[in-house]
Amino acid sequence: MLAKANQRLSEPDEKAYLDELRHLPVAVENVLELEPSIKAWAKHFANKHHALFLGRGRHYPIALEGALKLKEISYIHAEAYPAGELKHGPLALVDAEMPVVVVAPNDELLEKLKANMQEVSARGGQLYVFADGDSQVASCEGVNVLQMPEHYGLLSPVLHVVALQLLSYHVALVKGTDVDKPRNLAKSVTVE
Repeated sequence: MLAKANQRLSEPDEKAYLDELRHLPVAVENVLELEPSIKAWAKHFANKHHALFLGRGRHYPIALEGALKLKEISYIHAEAYPAGELKHGPLALVDAEMPVVVVAPNDELLEKLKANMQEVSARGGQLYVFADGDSQVASCEGVNVLQMPEHYGLLSPVLHVVALQLLSYHVALVKGTDVDKPRNLAKSVTVE
């Protein structure tokens, strides 16, 4: 509505965005069908003490959400970084014992993200990549790729966050933590 009111959105673009929004429930259902693969990944995280999440652009906040959920319900220390900042500290922590989760949509930042992934691999890091089907990121030694069902443009973060939340959920189940009552967390803010 704001873009339309400021004359920054054409009618064809508005229609396209509305069509994408209407299709979003189906797209989320398609992500939920990835649950068996995500469940298999969860077994690799359960005995880890730390995890790193990487994203670029609009997907960096999604990486932050993934790390937060993993912390909250599985009690694994997790941090998220913008992938472009990898050399400014977190790369020093990467080894075979720290899984690195990457949100890899097929967007204008994908090639730079692939370079970041190579840096992790070169240091023996284990990558767990949520990639769009057309992103040409392939599984190989130390690189586990889960193909998202479709690239969803500006709404892609919605699909990726669902996948990351499922990962956290299944890691917590494998560890046996109570996903409904995380320790030390309040359901509402009672103090300022």
